[in-house]
Amino acid sequence: MPDEPRYLDAGETALVVEFGITTDPDLSERVLDLDHALAARSVAGISETVPTYRSLMIHYDPLLISRDKLIDVVSAAVAAGEKRPAGETSSWIFPCCYDPAFAEDLAEVSKTLGISEERIVELHSGAAYRIAMYGFSVGFGYLHGLPRELAISRRSTPRSPHPPNAIIIGGGLCAIAPLPMPTGWWVIARTPEAMFSPGRTPAFLAAVGDEVKFEAVDCNTFEALQKRAMAGEVVARKELSRI
Repeated sequence: MPDEPRYLDAGETALVVEFGITTDPDLSERVLDLDHALAARSVAGISETVPTYRSLMIHYDPLLISRDKLIDVVSAAVAAGEKRPAGETSSWIFPCCYDPAFAEDLAEVSKTLGISEERIVELHSGAAYRIAMYGFSVGFGYLHGLPRELAISRRSTPRSPHPPNAIIIGGGLCAIAPLPMPTGWWVIARTPEAMFSPGRTPAFLAAVGDEVKFEAVDCNTFEALQKRAMAGEVVARKELSRI
């Protein structure tokens, strides 16, 4: 049997249900299952849930539901072992360009890891990822599934701001970074798709738990797709999820 979660207070109006202390896909699955179970119950007093790699933060109104009652509800949902329906997640194919013009750090990653740039592209674009959480900045999507061969430590000092929609790796993780910012991660590619767009409904293109794969495209294809994306078109393809 999986370990029982820990219940941690985050102020007086939020409860953190912690399933573990690692970035384990199995822990993430438990987080998402609980998130689904609570949404299905429509618990009065819960205003928002925030899934992370290993925990679920539950914002609640203590005037409508007490902490003890909330823990009882969560404990019952965990004990029931409910799983998310298989058809509730989507699979996305993101076009992605690994050309040096869009992958500023690829050569340095290749040198550091001791594998060719071609092999890095092959490994990265051949893997299936899952969105584990959004965090750090708006639309910043953390992904499970980076191949072990691409595990690289973060930079000792941050690099200059990267362009929007950069594909970055670091600390054994992969992420899609929609906003330009300095980073300690390594930029190995870029997608023309906007993971987050405030003028779009929904603003977040993909949901936590969705599958993501990257499809390598050349510079000309990237530029053409970026123009379409900037005009408001979704250029990532949505398919039936295998996860």
